[in-house]
Amino acid sequence: MSDARAVRLAVLGSPIAHSLSPALQGAAYRTLGLDWDYGIREVTADGLAGFLAGLGPEWRGLSLTMPLKRTVLPLLDAIDPVAEATGAANTVLIGRDSGRRTLTGFNTDVHGVARSLRDAGVDRVGTARVLGGGATAGSVIAALADLGAERIRVTVRDVSRAADLADLGGRLGVDVALHVFGDGADRADDPPDVVASTLPAVAGAPVDFPDDVARKAVLFDVVYAPWPTPLAARWLSVGGRVVPGIDMLIHQALLQVRIFVGGDPAVPLPDEASVLAAMAASVDRELGRDWRGPVAVGGF
Repeated sequence: MSDARAVRLAVLGSPIAHSLSPALQGAAYRTLGLDWDYGIREVTADGLAGFLAGLGPEWRGLSLTMPLKRTVLPLLDAIDPVAEATGAANTVLIGRDSGRRTLTGFNTDVHGVARSLRDAGVDRVGTARVLGGGATAGSVIAALADLGAERIRVTVRDVSRAADLADLGGRLGVDVALHVFGDGADRADDPPDVVASTLPAVAGAPVDFPDDVARKAVLFDVVYAPWPTPLAARWLSVGGRVVPGIDMLIHQALLQVRIFVGGDPAVPLPDEASVLAAMAASVDRELGRDWRGPVAVGGF
C-alpha cells in the first residue's frame, strides 16, 4: 500500500504542461534510489501564496518557472545569495524549524547558464547581448558576469520595466546598457562574444543580427521546444554556434536535486555523473534523440 506521506515535490508555473522537469527530476531520483513523487502543478502568480500555505508536511521542495520566480520572494523565510542578487528564485526548499515550516529560496538558473556556456567552450566573455528583460534575463546577466563579462547590452520592449537589470549590473560590476528593440543600437558597438535570448519561442527573431555576428558570437537561447527557434535557425544557417536552453535546464535541475536531497547546492550528489547522464537521457526520450540537430553545440 502506498504511503500518503511519501516525499513530494513539484514544478509550478503557468503555463506548465510542457515542462520537462518531471522527466528530469524523476530520472535523478530513480538513479539515486529514492522513491520520491515529483509532479506538475498549474499555479499563477495570484495563486502562489495560497498554494504554499496549503502544503503538508510531506512536501520537500518546489521548482518555479514563469511567472513565479519574482513573486515568490516575499513569501520566503530565507533566500540564498544568488537569488538575493538576481531578485529571482526558481527553487524552494521546504523544511522544519522547531515544528514550523520554513521556505528557503535558491536560484539555480545562474549556474545552469554558466555551466552550459562553459561546456560549449565559452570560458571567457568580454561583451554580450541579452534579449528580453524578465527574471531569466537577470540570471543570464549574473552568469555572464561570472564568465568575466564587462559590458552587456540588454534589449527589451520597455526600458522603464527593466531598470532592475541595470541595477543588477551595478551590483555585479558590469556595465549594463538598456535599449529598445528596433532602436538601431544592434550594430553600434563592438560585436558581442555571446548573444543570449530569453525571449519566448512565440516572439520570433526581433533583432536582425549581421552574418558576421552570427558566425562569431555564440548564441545561447533559453528556449528548447520547439527547436530550433527562429533566432537559432538564423545562427545555424550561417554556421554559427548555438547552445540550446535544454542544457541550462538540465544543469539547473541538477543543482535543484542537490538542494532537495542534501539541502546544499554546493555539495555533489552520490555518483553525480550517473545522475546527470540519466537526466540527459530522459530529455532525449522526451524530445527525440535527434532533436538537437547536427550543428548546435552543448554539453550533452
